[in-house]
Amino acid sequence: MRSDDPSGDPRILTLTYTSSVTDLLSVTQLVELIEQIRSKNERLGVTGLLLYSGGNVIQTLEGTSYAVYQVFDAIRADTRHGDVRLLDRRYVGDRSFGTWSMGFRNVSAREVADLQDFNEFARQSVGHDLVDHAASAFELLGTFRVNTA
Repeated sequence: MRSDDPSGDPRILTLTYTSSVTDLLSVTQLVELIEQIRSKNERLGVTGLLLYSGGNVIQTLEGTSYAVYQVFDAIRADTRHGDVRLLDRRYVGDRSFGTWSMGFRNVSAREVADLQDFNEFARQSVGHDLVDHAASAFELLGTFRVNTA
């Protein structure tokens, strides 16, 4: 993976956001999109995990700040995403998803209903500023990292 950063900043930035797709994606469309994401992220040295369920996305991106913001800015400009909300942004010592150019999981409604962390995150986040609940979101991503590894 490439990790060139024009700023020369070697620190690892982790950024977690949520969004809603403007049109529901079929399984075929999801697979095609993830393949595009993986190849771009690999070139940029970005790793992470994306969860998709019923049109809702939660994703963590990791890499140099330059690379992460390049990807995040493209997501915010992408008309397929609506209501993009930044949950968490911080520098970390190590990547949580270092072996994945983009881990992916299409989460079923049943899995969402059964996942206590998600229920807590959803319950806390409805109608509130999601930044206050970034830890819950990151724990949710961590649960899926462990369960899909």
